[in-house]
Amino acid sequence: MSEMIISARTLPEPLFRMIRSEKVRVREMDGEIRLSPITEDENSCPFFGMYSDGKLTVDKYLEWKREDKELER
Repeated sequence: MSEMIISARTLPEPLFRMIRSEKVRVREMDGEIRLSPITEDENSCPFFGMYSDGKLTVDKYLEWKREDKELER
């Protein structure tokens, strides 16, 4: 199986009109080629924004790392 992500604009016009997405996942499996629109959620990393509420600062993170290193000793 091979897979790649391409811009939907590179597709021929009839296919481009059918797909309501900027990017398309192209998969080849067992001689069959599948095009799947990529939604915005699919592009984002599941860990992005994990601490985006602003409560975790860089200084606090570094303090936690120092504490972890001290506990490992």
